[in-house]
Amino acid sequence: MANLKEVRNRIGSVTSTQQITKAMKMVSAAKLKRATNAIVQLRPYADKLKELLSNLSASLEDGSSPFLADRVPNKVLIVTVSSNRGLAGAFNANVIKTANNLIAEKYSDQLKAGNVSIISIGKKTQEYYERRKYNVIGNNNDVYNNLNFANVSLITETIIQGFLKGEYDRVEVVYNHFKNAAMQFLYTEQLLPVPKPEKKQEEAKGPQIDYILEPSKEEIVEQLIPKNIRIQLYRAVLDSNASEHGARMTAMDKATENAGDLLKALKLSYNQARQAAITTELTEIVSGAAALSSN
Repeated sequence: MANLKEVRNRIGSVTSTQQITKAMKMVSAAKLKRATNAIVQLRPYADKLKELLSNLSASLEDGSSPFLADRVPNKVLIVTVSSNRGLAGAFNANVIKTANNLIAEKYSDQLKAGNVSIISIGKKTQEYYERRKYNVIGNNNDVYNNLNFANVSLITETIIQGFLKGEYDRVEVVYNHFKNAAMQFLYTEQLLPVPKPEKKQEEAKGPQIDYILEPSKEEIVEQLIPKNIRIQLYRAVLDSNASEHGARMTAMDKATENAGDLLKALKLSYNQARQAAITTELTEIVSGAAALSSN
């Protein structure tokens, strides 16, 4: 009977877990809908602004804007976009792995010299790099409590000012790009200096349309670049936010399925143990009856 009690307790525990995972899946599904609407609405604007700025900056001379100056990357800033909570599968682990690979492959010398800094948007990467004694700048975990353009722009302003002051020579951002609830892709993008399009890409587009610009091209680019940087980081955060809810919904769905499979196995074990207990009791009753009748 002790075995029966143990199996019964395990069934109750797994049933409770299954109910929790179902509830978490439903919550993530609701949040995913809102997050998906936000990133889908922003993407066309962000892509067009990036394309426009890329076309304009391609024809500018080097040194015409500090945002375009391709300096030797002695000091590097990595912006990691993760989440504040876990239970989202490998969502956060993949961001950390991609950022670590980026540092190891491109900035290992800067890391040895202590010239790699981290800005984490999300508690999980914040804690990871603080435990490993990286130079983690600020704490931006509250941005998800009220995710909007103004709050993300405060982080962007810190990055821009640091770049202009020479505190960083290059800024790269690592985040999950949202495709759908089941698929997210890790992206690494250079935020500063603003990368110019490659000549092959320009040639593939064919002849460029000659626009009459007012005011000058330099002034327009100087106004557009800070706006573009803010928009691109905001898009990365929205992408990551939608990816997080998609990853959590998928993880909770899988956990619910696993709990269901475990319940089936436990119920089978319970029935087998119950049948064994009944058989044992019947055997004892029959043996007792036989002993009494023989006497």
